[in-house]
Amino acid sequence: MLDLYNSTCQECSQLITRRYSTSFSAGIKAFDPSIRAPIYAIYGFVRFADEIVDTFHDFPQATLFYKFKEDTWHAIDEGISLNPVLNAFQEVVNAYNIDKALITAFLDSMEMDLTRQAYDDDGYDQYIYGSAEVVGLMCLYVFCNGNPDQYAKLKDSARSLGAAFQKINFLRDLKSDFEDRGRVYFPGVDFLQFTAADKLKIEQDILTDFQEGYKGILQLPATSRFGVYLAYVYYFSLFKKIKQTPCHKVQEKRIRVNAMEKLVLLFKSSVRMKLNML
Repeated sequence: MLDLYNSTCQECSQLITRRYSTSFSAGIKAFDPSIRAPIYAIYGFVRFADEIVDTFHDFPQATLFYKFKEDTWHAIDEGISLNPVLNAFQEVVNAYNIDKALITAFLDSMEMDLTRQAYDDDGYDQYIYGSAEVVGLMCLYVFCNGNPDQYAKLKDSARSLGAAFQKINFLRDLKSDFEDRGRVYFPGVDFLQFTAADKLKIEQDILTDFQEGYKGILQLPATSRFGVYLAYVYYFSLFKKIKQTPCHKVQEKRIRVNAMEKLVLLFKSSVRMKLNML
């Protein structure tokens, strides 16, 4: 009966991923079936932690977060949890021997969101690492399936790709982060005086991350390569849209890649994959 419980928990994480991120859902569907459930579980975990610090404003966020953090470690140590998201996550952590330092760094970044509203260079780098780069590294544990040499080879690229995704999220959500949460993540950037030069500097940084991340995608195992490439394509398309949008417009609205555009990108990416043109 434990198998039934575990599979039900995995389905909960899958549902969370589909509801919260169409881009990542599409990428995960492109993975080999053998690794889909672990990646759903990782996404479900990070999504719920982020949800606590980002949206539960009418509730005691700090209390909820610290309880979630405590329950996370109990789940990993005990190998089970009555929280379906944490149960699915602990299964992955224990099955793939994911470095607990990555989880600590992630939770530390989420904790920063409870109080921090602006970042210097060091704080920004720490936040990017904990909120995004380590998520890519946790997934890389699954992709490499216990191969330490492959993990070490791809580690830097995975960090760069995670950083690129997160920085794009910051640009896309510039308005809501400032107006709803009072946050500006980019060091030295004043939302009320956001300039074209500010935007260009951020975009150049993102492009460097993308270039490094792409190198790693080409070296991923076949089980995960297309799924990660598809997420890369979606985010790069969003990046190009943001680049083409004046800085004042980025402050006014959330730039999106619509469903039809994503279908076209999926088709083109599938063709490139089949023709070995990545």
